Amino acid sequence: MTTLEDGQLGPDPGALSPEQLEKLRDYKIQTRIANEKYLRSHEEVELLLRGFYREMFLKRPENIREFAAGHLEVRVCCHQCGFPSCLGLCLLRKGF
Repeated sequence: MTTLEDGQLGPDPGALSPEQLEKLRDYKIQTRIANEKYLRSHEEVELLLRGFYREMFLKRPENIREFAAGHLEVRVCCHQCGFPSCLGLCLLRKGF
């Protein structure tokens, strides 16, 4: 909002019109739906997040951003499958 000479607020030249607001709302909804479909179609994302949350709750770091940055570094699988950051996906593939 801009302030007029008499102190009243005038129209904001950067504000969105009602039509633009409706388009933005629809875009946000469609993006959220697309993201949800993507996440549901990739079980490995859930496993990665589950592994991250588990480590976070066990270690309870003071600086979560720094912890997350370190957690996302490439790691070699502890199950010797050879894939980085697998977090047990190799065991799921083998039927364990």
